[in-house]
Amino acid sequence: MIIKSTRRSLEDSIYKELKSVSKHEEKCRKKAREKDSSYKEKLQKKIPEGLNHTLQNAFSKAFGLIFKHGIEIIEKTYNKDNITAESDIQKFAIDRIGNRREIRKLRRTAEKSDFLNLSITTVEGIGLGALGIGLPDVVLFLGMVLKGIYEVSLRYGYDYELPSEKYFILKLMGTALSKNEEWEKRNGELDKMLQALPQVNETAIELEIEETSGLFATDMLVLKFIQGIPVIGMVGGVFNPIYYKKILNYVQLKYYKRYLKDKLRTLS
Repeated sequence: MIIKSTRRSLEDSIYKELKSVSKHEEKCRKKAREKDSSYKEKLQKKIPEGLNHTLQNAFSKAFGLIFKHGIEIIEKTYNKDNITAESDIQKFAIDRIGNRREIRKLRRTAEKSDFLNLSITTVEGIGLGALGIGLPDVVLFLGMVLKGIYEVSLRYGYDYELPSEKYFILKLMGTALSKNEEWEKRNGELDKMLQALPQVNETAIELEIEETSGLFATDMLVLKFIQGIPVIGMVGGVFNPIYYKKILNYVQLKYYKRYLKDKLRTLS
């Protein structure tokens, strides 16, 4: 049970953190408005139509494979019980102490695995690029991204195996790589979902997988094409951690915002 003085302190702390989240969201909005480098457009035109179609299919199949059947494999790369237990302890401290420092501690812990995941995706991307391996890297890269997302989900106490959570995660991933009006639209939809996730069926999830894989393919097509060229492919692999960080930054922000709003509802 949270005493009244602690509740007031906790509410004040949450509102302050939500203001901080809004500032970070504005940075994401500005990033989404930035134009892609002209080299991407030029290289896009040089990709043979047949290969373009092959790369698109690779993303679609990789997404379906790793998202629908990869949870058990991904879970072997971290200790789910330990993460959940650590999260429960931190949430207990938040309820008992109720200050901003404890809330931020939960956020920092949710972000702490990024360094290791970034290191792995950097080595993997550059290594495969040096060998001219582009398409197989799609599965490995997506696996690392989902690993990071699942860890964030656990830290904030959400079950990524639920259909509604899977749908939410796909929406997060797609929005992270969207641009301009599309980003605004999708970000607004996600904010509405923070109130209550929609109940979805497998058909809705399948459609979202197709849409999200299409966004990934469109944005990363050129880089994976370059990565398929021996030695020069290292350049394409270098972008793996950049994309990983871009996606996870947005995912962490939205999960944190969701946690804060959910916490406020429990206090009212």
